[in-house]
Amino acid sequence: MLHTINKSPFQSDSFTSCLRFIQPGDPILLIEDGVYAAAPGKYAQTLKEVQAKNPVFALAGDLAARGITNLVDGVQTVDYEGFVELVEQHQVNSWL
Repeated sequence: MLHTINKSPFQSDSFTSCLRFIQPGDPILLIEDGVYAAAPGKYAQTLKEVQAKNPVFALAGDLAARGITNLVDGVQTVDYEGFVELVEQHQVNSWL
């Protein structure tokens, strides 16, 4: 299952709620304000731990729109085509 997170972890508990329910191998896609979790800082260690069992992606257009250029190591960027591919490959759970 693909988990999409569109809320900033600084304003919503969507990110931490998602982490309680993901299964090993489930990809996480950070979109819209959710991409703030991919920036080095408060959530870096959490993301590193998650990446031991789950791939983490961030939407490149949303990173650019928010001026985020430095990411936690291992977070992969995807463009809109990559976003569509992930959606085609997985059932989606949106954490709103």
